[in-house]
Amino acid sequence: MKVVKFGGSSLASGSQIEKVFQIVLADSARKVVVVSAPGKRYSDDIKVTDLLISLAEKQLQGEEDKEGFDAVLERYQSIANELHLSNEIILRIKKDLMDLLEGNKDNPERYIDALKASGEDNNAKLIAAYFQAQGVKAEYVNPKDAGLFVSDEPGKAQVLAESYEKLFELREREGIVIFPGFFGYTLEGDVLTFSRSGSDITGSILANGIKADLYENFTDVDAVYSVNPNIVDSPKEISELTYREMRELSYAGFSVFHDEALIPAFRAGIPVNIKNTNNPTAPGTRVVNYRENSNGPVIGIASDKGFCSIYISKYLMNREIGFGRKLLQILEEYGLSYEHIPSGIDDITLILRQNQMDTKLEGQIITRITEELKADEVKVEHNLSLIMIVGEGMRHNVGTTAKATKALAEAGVNIEMINQGSSEVSMMFGIKEVDETRAVQALYHEFFVPVTV
Repeated sequence: MKVVKFGGSSLASGSQIEKVFQIVLADSARKVVVVSAPGKRYSDDIKVTDLLISLAEKQLQGEEDKEGFDAVLERYQSIANELHLSNEIILRIKKDLMDLLEGNKDNPERYIDALKASGEDNNAKLIAAYFQAQGVKAEYVNPKDAGLFVSDEPGKAQVLAESYEKLFELREREGIVIFPGFFGYTLEGDVLTFSRSGSDITGSILANGIKADLYENFTDVDAVYSVNPNIVDSPKEISELTYREMRELSYAGFSVFHDEALIPAFRAGIPVNIKNTNNPTAPGTRVVNYRENSNGPVIGIASDKGFCSIYISKYLMNREIGFGRKLLQILEEYGLSYEHIPSGIDDITLILRQNQMDTKLEGQIITRITEELKADEVKVEHNLSLIMIVGEGMRHNVGTTAKATKALAEAGVNIEMINQGSSEVSMMFGIKEVDETRAVQALYHEFFVPVTV
């Protein structure tokens, strides 16, 4: 039995949904189908989820946004027309939207979550109607009815452990289950969403819940690439990688998966196959617990921008008990999270997402560290990029760091920071944002382009 999830680009139009229909019917093991909200039909298009967020925000401001409402409804109407569905499904979606817009606005976060979730929810209803119109036994299943319960955290809900036992009962349903992604219900009955890309999370949860043999995730690329194809032309495809490698790459900028999306499937030991809706016969990329390291030490290179560093220097810092705790407590009091903490004997560096701090807050933090911790030097470096080199094979390979630093040096890229995880599966370099593209290209050439004699 398989759980199969389709992303927004796979469901953006009637013609795309016809492809989805053929893919699902091509394999009788595809029992549970998780769907996203309609995505972009073309590059300048707007995702339905973004239309819904805008609509909800204007409602909270007291504006009646008829144009926004019509834009959302038109997307579903357009799909229904392409699929030659009766107007009954559109009337159902229209009523659902109107009820949500008139809902309780006392808690803005919950109100927005309910509107956001309707993108997936109504698309699941429409797709189930299409399957049924084609004579296929299929049903829309609401997450509440299925027992998908989540923590009370709007916009970043986490699945509750007790959900899995209830979700197992989906195996007993006849026909194909069409399930909306992206959201669940609190025990009190409120609709709350996962983080963005939450439909991937739903698919992973359901794969765990029904004890699937495979979780297939259909998107709009043939495979996961070893590097961003917008930076390197025609990069190498990855046929197989481990969960740990995928999580490291996702964290560092790979857009195929949210970095938390695969955890439920990983914990259940369920392999994931990433495939292309527009080219379903392509083998895609498999994400597994273990793989043979036959492709060299590095499996992929990822990068992300928008970081800053807080560098703190103090003589004999290493002998001062409690220094690190006091430092992190200052961050905690300002509600800041950090990404990495490389350190030395007399210095320590905090890497943060720089959008957490404005100039005023930055000044306050520098003052507190200087005065309260008696630091000799405190300075903030802005506009950094982090580049992650990832591969299980790095643990058993000598010279990976040397090759990476040599490639960066030859490309004229100065390394601001190096950090290697204790797992030895990843190595991270901090560099200036302006050098990111050149650095990634140099590293790709070093690790993936064969040397010609």
